[in-house]
Amino acid sequence: MPASLPLTKYHQIYLVLREQLEEGRFVHGLPGELELTKQFGVGRVTVRRALEQLVDEGLIVREAGRGTRPTTRAEQGRNPPAQAPLEHSGSRLNGLLENLVQVSRSTSVKVLDWRIIQASPDMAQALQVPEGTKLRKAVRRRSASAGPVSLITTYVPDELVRGYGRKELAVKPMLQLLEESGIVPGRARQTISARQADAQVAAELQVAVGTALLQVRRLVFDTQDRPVQLLHGLYRPDRYEYQMELSQVGAIDARIVAKEILP
Repeated sequence: MPASLPLTKYHQIYLVLREQLEEGRFVHGLPGELELTKQFGVGRVTVRRALEQLVDEGLIVREAGRGTRPTTRAEQGRNPPAQAPLEHSGSRLNGLLENLVQVSRSTSVKVLDWRIIQASPDMAQALQVPEGTKLRKAVRRRSASAGPVSLITTYVPDELVRGYGRKELAVKPMLQLLEESGIVPGRARQTISARQADAQVAAELQVAVGTALLQVRRLVFDTQDRPVQLLHGLYRPDRYEYQMELSQVGAIDARIVAKEILP
């Protein structure tokens, strides 16, 4: 955790544990309080407060005599509602994905993370792979001339992007790397919502803690209907917008716009 961030110790621990939970590292339960105090070099009260925040968010369950474990999907109430996929004609969907790539090319990128992780239960379900499958996690910050625009985290099966590294990821969008690996995008399922910036995200996007951000979750399938990319994106709404046009007959045309803000 960057020392420059004005974070309390318990919040730093909370952020680290939350990321590890999302990546499925505690399938068999979290370490005990004593072990966590040694790991982070803090007192038991600090660790307990971080765990209490995870409990409040429904991410873990603490049971007397049985330890601490991640909550199940049923306990979290996270069975996803039926979502209408973006099943446009090939030209419409290809046009949207091409627009996404085009916008990506018009911005600069800094690769913050590029490593192999094991698929958590949620990731495995989304990408239709066995739990523990090797995935490539990429975290990138995109910026326009006015400053940071987005913080993007993507997960793809490692076998699809072998041979690529930080250098390629810094100059090419993930979709382009997948296409160069022989993947042909077919359709996408996308959810757009809002989220407040926590301290870590706020520092990367240069906004105040608590700022409302546009949150995009996108699952891209190839032409064989195989999931090939899971994306979680956080965007500054003053520098990014999503435009969609609807017709009476149900056709949808959508495009992404990266705003240029004058100084």
